[in-house]
Amino acid sequence: MELSATEQITAARMHREKLLADKNRPGFHFAIPEDMGLPGDPNGAFFANGRYHLMYLYHCESDGYRYGHISSVDLLHWRWHPDALIPDEFDGGIFSGGAFVDDDGTAYVTYWGLQKEGAGKGQGGIRIAFSRDIENHYEKWTKMPEYAVESDEWGVTNASDGFIGSADPSNIWKQNGTYYMQTGNLCVLNLFRNRENVPEKYLGDFTDLFSSNDLKSWTHLGRFYSRRRDNSWTDETEDDMCPSFLPLPEGKNSGKSSGKYLQLFIAHNRGAQYYIGTYDRENNRFIPERHGRMSNVDNCFFAPEAVMTPDGRQVMWAWMTDNPSGGWDINLERGYGWSGVYSFPRSLWLNGDGELGMAPIDELDLIKYNHTYDISRLSGTSCALHVVFGSVEGNGIRVRCSADGEEFTRISYSEEKKLLLCDMSKSGKHYNKIETMPFELKNGEKLDFTILIDNSVIEIFLNDRQAISRRVYPDPESRKIIFEGDVLLAEGWEIMPTNMF
Repeated sequence: MELSATEQITAARMHREKLLADKNRPGFHFAIPEDMGLPGDPNGAFFANGRYHLMYLYHCESDGYRYGHISSVDLLHWRWHPDALIPDEFDGGIFSGGAFVDDDGTAYVTYWGLQKEGAGKGQGGIRIAFSRDIENHYEKWTKMPEYAVESDEWGVTNASDGFIGSADPSNIWKQNGTYYMQTGNLCVLNLFRNRENVPEKYLGDFTDLFSSNDLKSWTHLGRFYSRRRDNSWTDETEDDMCPSFLPLPEGKNSGKSSGKYLQLFIAHNRGAQYYIGTYDRENNRFIPERHGRMSNVDNCFFAPEAVMTPDGRQVMWAWMTDNPSGGWDINLERGYGWSGVYSFPRSLWLNGDGELGMAPIDELDLIKYNHTYDISRLSGTSCALHVVFGSVEGNGIRVRCSADGEEFTRISYSEEKKLLLCDMSKSGKHYNKIETMPFELKNGEKLDFTILIDNSVIEIFLNDRQAISRRVYPDPESRKIIFEGDVLLAEGWEIMPTNMF
């Protein structure tokens, strides 16, 4: 039965009030406004006509997987648009992909179109939608009827040169009038999982590369890159999905390219990771030269998506998959009325040692207020901290601490193990893990932490070279912040919420 106008208004108000009362819901990390972000990948990021645009994958209760659509001028405050892509006569659901803006301002979104039930031939595949609705900031989208790459089975195309991926397309890029796009390989790996005598070319992470002259007809060019067999960067069980391929700036705020490229991706069993390498344009190949992970003990930092800003920065988001259920239990999530949180926008660049630099975007300063050196004045549930230690020994920061000291999340660095640590063994009722990421101090370098606390989100950045991002679920009254060791500087700010509710 359709609700009356009065009933709809009342229902909307009640929903807003329910979300505002949820102490796990972040305030300045983008959170899906309603329904189930399971999966909740960020997708389709682009900049055009003065605004950043971002798609968010979610499961609509009424008809399945959709692309929600938001836009912003500052990467902080977002305006909601009508959903960009929904299931229809072309496909039965929308899965992950990327975006591209052509020279004439037309925006294109690549996506994995799931097979429509009873559709007959094929199993879905790679599709492309476009928008020329510049005046209305790309609210109207049209799906191309052609498949860019059609699947013969779930996410796989059986081609003359072997099995190739037809899932999770990357962003499109263009050079010398030709368009290029990668496809992910999880479904190819799954074909051979648990088989004996698997051909080596079907083990581990890789992507396939396609090219087109018109964005309609696409030709397979072979592997864009293959997993290196002579190192321990990744293992044979890891895939490459949600790929993003963009130039890497030479510095944190530099508009100049370093000449290197960044391949962001996920392995479903290990979460977000990356390669830094060289783009061999002549042979249409990416040559990985460095590898790093963005999560380690599990896959909670997931599905990276990135965009180039007008001033030449590369900015990324990831889906932070830790939900209060401890997994993808959609029936439990319905009780909260929402799920799906993104990491705070993160700048990525090539630092002087050839490593990946990473830090919260500078726009964070726009929502900081009530600066203080008296950390006891901070709420402890929505704030930013800057902490510098004078020595490595005995360093530690406890956040979201209860009054009795029994509940807390401890952040520290181990010089002996060369690890950044986030100990969640006493963080709350849902998790008891200890996340670690490799880090080694340079000669004369001090421990310099930036920490973002946003209800159920904790993000830790160390010396602009390493980061840990997690979800934790302490008691709402666990607010204290405690320092351990030789603290040279401790300052903090309250953070203004940017989510409307």
